[in-house]
Amino acid sequence: MMAPHPLDRPVWSMLTGRQAHLAEGDARAVRIDRGYGPFGAAADRSGTAQGALAALVPADGELWIVEGERWPVPPGTREVKRAALAQMVAEGPPPEARPGEPAIIALGEADAAEMAGLADHARPGPWSSTTHRYGPFFGVREGGRLLAMAGQRMLMPGMAEVSGVATWEDCRGRGLARALIGHVMRAMTARGEQPFLHSYADNAGAIALYESLGFRIRREVHVLAIAAN
Repeated sequence: MMAPHPLDRPVWSMLTGRQAHLAEGDARAVRIDRGYGPFGAAADRSGTAQGALAALVPADGELWIVEGERWPVPPGTREVKRAALAQMVAEGPPPEARPGEPAIIALGEADAAEMAGLADHARPGPWSSTTHRYGPFFGVREGGRLLAMAGQRMLMPGMAEVSGVATWEDCRGRGLARALIGHVMRAMTARGEQPFLHSYADNAGAIALYESLGFRIRREVHVLAIAAN
């Protein structure tokens, strides 16, 4: 029997693998450091593992479970939302930078407040106080204002997730997201990592953009957000 692909259980894979240093929990269930976001996973569907996962749900927040198959609601918790995601993997070399693309800069701790404000506006996915520390983030500035950003989140063996793609509404339509995603992809490829990403399955516009950059849908995965009863 073939071992499951790390992307079939992405949160479990990241928090028991390359990003285990960000995990809290034990062999039954883990969740990411709360400053980074709400993601968690159980070792399996057993009552013991599900109970351990439920214990990691914050009293005043949510825990997000991302799995290849629909996941049951752990006892003692309640379902907040479910959604289907398109899991996409880049095929072939990353796109080359286009003539006239904006200058792209590295972002860091000094940019954290602006990054959080942009994430709150654009809602690229869960964002918390230290989400910007997942890894390299890049942005486009104009007149001192951060217009757009993109970076990485989950890390798998030989793979890295493009994430945090966000643009202020009045700056959209200028190709900033395309330029930033391409830049992130080239940085990942230079490190020997294959880019992947997740998009809500009903976001046809985003999926079309990702496909134009060389991503192809690998499979559908499911996100379940839960909260304490």
